[in-house]
Amino acid sequence: MADLRIERTGSHEFTAHNARGASVRIGRVGAEGSFTPGELLQLAAAGCAAVTVEELVVRRSGEDAPFVATVDNDRRPGSHEYDALHVALDVDLSSLDAAARERLAAAIRTAVERECTVSRTIEKGTPVTLDIATGGPEAGTAGE
Repeated sequence: MADLRIERTGSHEFTAHNARGASVRIGRVGAEGSFTPGELLQLAAAGCAAVTVEELVVRRSGEDAPFVATVDNDRRPGSHEYDALHVALDVDLSSLDAAARERLAAAIRTAVERECTVSRTIEKGTPVTLDIATGGPEAGTAGE
């Protein structure tokens, strides 16, 4: 069984689960209390950047340093793809002098570029495969 799964819970409503017990609601644009798949993709890029650099920030600015990651996108009207994602990290480095802030900002950028699995995968253009099992969720064999 896969560690990640999504199950239909209603009309245009789905719930994603991982093996650690976490879940998130997924739906179409405008669905209350859920994320769209596109929002999750964008949040994955921003979340990966945040998780990747958290230790760098906390080590230099303290455990309670304010830290927010946001993400936006470029998308042509009517298109079904993003032309670009824009992740922004708003990190309070006011306790550091200007030179230390510049060094830490450079280290943050390098860490994300080298270690963020999500943005590296998106930039690479990793293929996505699709297998279809026709025997129902329990059958588990493609093409049955």
